[in-house]
Amino acid sequence: MKLLHADTATTQPQDLQVLALANDADPRALTLDGVARIDLHFPSFTDGRAHSQAFLLRRRLGYKGEIRATGDVLVDQLPLLSRNGFDTAVLRADQDLAVAERQLARFKSHYQGDAVLPRPRFVQAA
Repeated sequence: MKLLHADTATTQPQDLQVLALANDADPRALTLDGVARIDLHFPSFTDGRAHSQAFLLRRRLGYKGEIRATGDVLVDQLPLLSRNGFDTAVLRADQDLAVAERQLARFKSHYQGDAVLPRPRFVQAA
């Protein structure tokens, strides 16, 4: 997962190929042709709707482009963001990039399937 700091990242879409999706929007109603990046916003770290949107985009809609987490993104959220299909996270301004890197490296694999690797570990070839 690529990590960006809020102080240095541009979170506003600068390109026609970037789509900023509202938390209450249904990704299934979108036309994704030509969309290279989708920004999903966390207005609060306790609001998990963007997790559901990312999962829908990856698993049900087969979206292959970049999915970026913006807003109130904390270091503690990174493993789940990665498992739900996010490629990039723009960390909140008070979050430390070094701590974020350690958090991502903490778990090398997971037993359950997820948006990125849908087959559970016990079914995957050894």
